[in-house]
Formats: sequence, C-alpha cells, structure tokens
Amino acid sequence: MDLEVKGVAASPRSPTQTFSGRRKPLQQRWTSKSWAIRNPCPPVVPRLDLGSLVDSDDEEQDIIPEDLPAPTGKYKLKYQQYKTEMKEGYKQYSQRNAEKTKSNIRHQPSPRNKIDDKYAQGEEAITDDLTTLDRKALLQQRYADNPYHAQQSTRKSNAEIVAAEKKKQSVAEQVMLDHLCRAVISDPEQNVTTEKQEGACVLPDSNITPLRFRKRTLHEPSSTAAVLNLIRTHSTLTENMLSHKVQFDCRIISRNGRDACRELVGFFFIHDQSLTIYEYRQFGKNRTNVLPFIKKNTYSHQRGRRKGKQYQLGDFYIGANLTFLSSDHHRLPESIKENTLLILRITNIDLVASDYLRTDSVEHEDDTARQEANDRLIFKAIQDKLKEQLHKRGVRILTAMGKYFRQLDKEGNGLLDKADFKQALKVFHLEMSEKDFESSWLILNDNGNGKVDYGEFRRALIGEMNEYRKSFVRKAFMKLDFNKTGSVPIIDIRKCYCAKKHPQVISGHSTEEEIKLSFLETLKDACSKSDEVSYGEFEDYYEGLSIGVVDDEDFVTILRTPWGI
Repeated sequence: MDLEVKGVAASPRSPTQTFSGRRKPLQQRWTSKSWAIRNPCPPVVPRLDLGSLVDSDDEEQDIIPEDLPAPTGKYKLKYQQYKTEMKEGYKQYSQRNAEKTKSNIRHQPSPRNKIDDKYAQGEEAITDDLTTLDRKALLQQRYADNPYHAQQSTRKSNAEIVAAEKKKQSVAEQVMLDHLCRAVISDPEQNVTTEKQEGACVLPDSNITPLRFRKRTLHEPSSTAAVLNLIRTHSTLTENMLSHKVQFDCRIISRNGRDACRELVGFFFIHDQSLTIYEYRQFGKNRTNVLPFIKKNTYSHQRGRRKGKQYQLGDFYIGANLTFLSSDHHRLPESIKENTLLILRITNIDLVASDYLRTDSVEHEDDTARQEANDRLIFKAIQDKLKEQLHKRGVRILTAMGKYFRQLDKEGNGLLDKADFKQALKVFHLEMSEKDFESSWLILNDNGNGKVDYGEFRRALIGEMNEYRKSFVRKAFMKLDFNKTGSVPIIDIRKCYCAKKHPQVISGHSTEEEIKLSFLETLKDACSKSDEVSYGEFEDYYEGLSIGVVDDEDFVTILRTPWGI
C-alpha cells in the first residue's frame, strides 16, 4: 500500500532495510555521505549534511546576529583591562614555572624539604582565609550554643565528685597503712612496750588475746582504723607526722595515652619534706587496688632553674611540674623508663591543707622565684601573639604541627634542635620576632645540649588548656579507650559520637550523619594512622579547638554533649 503525506511518497520497506537486531561491524557502518548517495531525499526535504557540523571559531562567528548594537566605550575599556590582566598573569605564571624548573634542576629536594613542602602546600595563601577543614572543625564549637542541661550536669557532677572522693580516701588510707606499719616494725619501743604489757597480763589462749596485748613487731592489722587506733608510740610521733601532709592529684605528661591517663595521687609530708605517689588502678568492674608508684623519700628538681634543689611546700600548686629521674624508680612501666625524665603535672590539690601548712612554714622568695616569674611573663606575651594567629585555625595547625614534629623526630626520643623549631614556625606561618624566639630558646634549653622536647616547646610558645579542661578531654578518651591501650579505633569513635544535640541538627540545617562525618574527617587529618586515633592526637584536636573557646563551661559542654560524659 502506497501512502503520500504532503506530497512525499512513502512505500513499504524492503526486506533488506529491516532492523536485524545486531550491530554491524565498523567497516560496514554507513557514513553520512554513503547513506545520502544510496538514499537520495526528495527535493522537498533539505539534505542534512552531518559532516558540516564541526566546532570552529569561524562557525561561531558566522551565527552571531549582525543587527547587534555596537559595544559602548565602557565595555571596550573593561575588555581591554581584562585582556591586559590575563596577558600579564600568564606572563608571570610562565616566569614562575621557568624559575621553578631551573631551581629543581639545580637542587634536588632532600627528605627534610619534602616534609616542609608537604605541610607548606596546605598553608600557602590561606593564612587569613579559612579552609574547608577549619570550617568543619569549628562546627564542634557550635555545641556551646545550646547549654548543657543544668540538672543533668549537676547530677553527673555530684556522682563524679563522690566517686573521686572515695578513690582519694582509699588511697590516703592505704598510704597511712603502709607507712605506719613500716614505722612500727622498725620502732624498738614496740618490743619494750609489748613486754611490759605481757608481764602485766598474760592470757592462756593467744588466739583470744586482745590485739593491744600481742607482740606487734610483725603485726597484721585487720583495717586501717585498727592501725591508727593501736599504733601510738612516744619516741616516734609517726601518726602525728604523717597527718601533716598535703594531698594532690597528678598526671604523667606523655604522648603515650596509657600513661597519660593513669590516676595518680601524691602526698607531700611537712616534717621531713618527703613525698610519695600512689596509683589508683581498677581491674574489671569491681576490683580495685592502690599501688605505690614513687616510694616515699626526699627528692629534688631534675631540671629548670631549681635543678638540684629539694622540693618544698611552695613547689606544689595546680599546674606545677614535678620531675624525677626514671632510672631511680624500678616500679615504673617500661614505656616511662624509656625517657630519662619522668614529668608529673599537678592537676588538683587540697587547698585547705596547703594554705594551713603554708602559714606555719617560712619560705623566703629568692632570685630563682623572681626569674621563674619573669620567664612566665615572656611566655605569656608570646602565647598571646600566637593565639591571635591561631584563633580559628587552631585545630588544623596544632594537629598538623604534631604530625610534622613526629616525622622530623627520627630517633623517637621527642627531641629536636633549634633549626627544626625555627623551620616549623616558618612552615605554619606563625610569626615571631627573633628576639622572642631567642629568649624562649634560652629558657627551654636549660641543659645546654642544643635539643628541646617538642611537646614542651609547643606548650611554652603556644600554651595549653588548663587542667580543668584537660580533665574532661581525658575523661572522654578514657570512655572510648575501654581496653586501656592508649589508642582508639576510628570505628569505635564513630559508634560513640552522637550529634543529635548539635544546633544545626536541631534546626534542621544538617543531618546527624553530616555533623559526624565532618568531625571524623577533621580528626582523621590529625592522625598518623588512618584507622585509629592515639591519645596525643585526640588531645591535639581539642587543644586546637580550645583556643577559640573563652569560657571553661562552654568548652566542657563541647565535650559533654557528643560524648555523653
């Protein structure tokens, strides 16, 4: 059947023109020209020449309408300026590339330069503008917009205070028990007193003899209270002397998370200027133990301006550092013995006892105290200047700086030289005058060996969180590190982090998953390993975040809300 539409004849397709359902080989495919030759179109329909559809500037110029108005002088001037700027920019770009190529040919990069370049790439041209990582890290500060529930916070705080007091009480009892027992065993008066008592009254059965009539050279007290009540000697005022003490909490300054989170309680005794430190340890859920960490003895400062001077009551305050030689203490863990010095930071102290005993003791201010006060003023001025530069990019800079120092520390002892620290300030665009740097180096390099611990260098120049804030950072990490290994897998952090109460989630601007991913991305950037976070890296993250948070309670809210502590 023949059909005709608008003068165009149509006929049934021949069998050779039916679709076979298979793709023909490339050699048998028709081009536009061959198809046109074999199937000529009627004169009414114009021939479509596919070969003429090419991209060219001439074609584009041909299709521009000719009736457009001529450009004004204003736009001609703008076009000329744009053209000149583009040419000048391309010229400068070509010159920089040529110089860089020549420089690369002359000087092969050393491993040190490669490390510097790696971190400098992320810092170049963004000293004022925030990067994506900066903005994602600053999202964590938004938790402070919604205040933590006061009732719930108070309830938790009260329970934590009660638990902490119980720990301290058990440690104090164990200390008194240990030292009173030693005093009684070594006191010759015990034998004389016991013989008189035995002569005055002798009972037939020693098992039912009252404890006060037994020979107590090697006694076995049933409780601390029994010891305190029964041991009373005239020649040695043991109970009296041990009661005049200052109790304090302290922590180990260490990059090792297992050591940094140890719970240590110390005692400084006034009568002989001695001190001892115990560790409160928990085994499982219900079993606890109090073990000696540093035995009772008189000790001296091992570094700083007071090196060689014996510890006095004035050396004990919140934020003070106590230094010991690791080789003098055999009970220390192997990870601590690797370092020459053991540094303990006092985190809390019995202020009532300290103030009471301080009024009785006479300690004159000497030149050393004045020099230390001057050192603190120098560091405070430097810290204020650098904190302005780190206000909104502290997380990125501090975490990257930690990785940078660890890569430079080939020996693994935490010590770097003067040139390393100068280069670090340059790489991370932290501006400091030469005078300030030399003054700080003179104070830090007190042993004169030309090397300084990079953790100490960073704490001195950039500063650090106060101990109240650090206690919550440790609390959050200890909740994550339930195996007490010092590092936490990223998968565990992902499970424990909760973004339900983030202001942007509450308002609907972001989802929980988006906030969680932004936190994990910025935290992973701080880590040397992609699948786990160490305590040092976790602390660096919140150290950088702390710089931009003025109020302590706001910072605590930032930690409490997502971690539920």
